[in-house]
Amino acid sequence: MKPTAIRRKKIIIPILLAVFCLLAVCVALHTNPAAIKSDEIMKKCISVSIIIISAIFIVVKYDKIVTLPLEIWQNRRLILKLAGNDFKRRYAGSYMGVIWAFIQPLVTIGLYYFVFGTIMKDARSSGSDIPFVLFLTCGMVPWFFFSEALSTGTSALLEYSYLVKKVVFKISVLPIIKVFAALITHAFFIVLLMIVAIVCGHMPNLHWIQVIYYTGCTFILALGICYTTCSLVVFVRDLGQLINVILQILVWATPIMWNIERIQNPTLVSILKLNPVVYIVTGYRDAIYGDIWFFERFYSTVYFWIACALLFGFGAIIYKRLKPHFADVL
Repeated sequence: MKPTAIRRKKIIIPILLAVFCLLAVCVALHTNPAAIKSDEIMKKCISVSIIIISAIFIVVKYDKIVTLPLEIWQNRRLILKLAGNDFKRRYAGSYMGVIWAFIQPLVTIGLYYFVFGTIMKDARSSGSDIPFVLFLTCGMVPWFFFSEALSTGTSALLEYSYLVKKVVFKISVLPIIKVFAALITHAFFIVLLMIVAIVCGHMPNLHWIQVIYYTGCTFILALGICYTTCSLVVFVRDLGQLINVILQILVWATPIMWNIERIQNPTLVSILKLNPVVYIVTGYRDAIYGDIWFFERFYSTVYFWIACALLFGFGAIIYKRLKPHFADVL
């Protein structure tokens, strides 16, 4: 290791430890003085333990984890340019062009609304007086972004196999290009979501700015998973089909068309919340009509970012180990 790298590591590692220790203290102190319950104490202990384990993982695997974010930052301009080209190329040659990127999600939202909001009125559960169309749209918009980013990002190395074989090209940017391309479509649906909210009587307020935050959450979560899946799918092509099956399961396991707050079983709710997408879907609803700030869901926020850090770190390690063999297999 070069002397400069050693010095940088000596500086960054204490900073990381300090940050995670601070988070641990915040979790420990985040109590309700009026009522300290045993389940709250257990929740704090688990949170602190997860934070400490995550800190150890990041420190031990620091060299492998930090390489990938640095490559992404150094090639940020190339990423933005290629993402725009990828979005245009996807619909090149069709008469309606990029309009097809919006038709399928719109049809899906309309179909679900017709089934659950009209035919099965008694089965739907948006909760309180929130119109079901707004409840459904708040769930579908982030889901479309996540599912498209994950499915297209998984096949990034296969689709751009001709670039993978070029030694001079930074292939680490390929998955993020796909996620950025999905973000372009997502921007349109955010506007659509806001229009639906206004039509339903929910006027813009300061909480709406959190949509940017939750979009970033979706972006990072999808990207972290993509670096694992796109690396493995090069060697196991069946993984692409498995991802599609998992997405079909998750669309029903995530509270998109149903309300998780209506479930009476606390254990089942805790299990369902292990899915990080639940945090994102709930966050969109909190931002648009719930008037709840993300930091008010303290434990969910801490859990989500720890999960993202571990997924991204694991993806970076898998990608770095398998990268030398990509060109041979492709």
